[in-house]
Amino acid sequence: MRAGAFLMTQDSIESQRQDFEKRQELVQVNRGTKKRGELAELAFIYKAASLGFGVARPYGDSDRFDFIVLSGEHFWRVQVKSSSAMQYGAYLVNAQRSANGRAIPYTADEIDFLVAHIVPEDGWLVIPVQAFTPRKSLRVYPKGDARTGRYEKYREAWCLME
Repeated sequence: MRAGAFLMTQDSIESQRQDFEKRQELVQVNRGTKKRGELAELAFIYKAASLGFGVARPYGDSDRFDFIVLSGEHFWRVQVKSSSAMQYGAYLVNAQRSANGRAIPYTADEIDFLVAHIVPEDGWLVIPVQAFTPRKSLRVYPKGDARTGRYEKYREAWCLME
């Protein structure tokens, strides 16, 4: 390969960038819920670890929580969710699990926090389980929206896990 093979004009780079972004939009639309969940969990690990928390994943997937977070003397059971979909002007976050085809809300016996990644904003809500049980679905309004909603106070509330 020639040394100058990667030298491109600004127009050709911009054209490639636009094509790449279009392909990425299709990938995101066609990405299944399992893959989106895996990406949210990876993002959570990076975010929590960068804030100084210890993060561990239990063996297997039979526990109701995704991660154990260590903060000082505390161990927290954390369930990670993500949302990219808006409905009626709010992001919807599932606060439930499925068993035998039934939706079952999380309880304080199962988790301590639900941490929701709002993907388009790259924002996080750190919500104690007591703040949403027995709800199965949470409405989170976009950052800066006049309708703040009941969960706005938990936006980036990582301090709750200290």
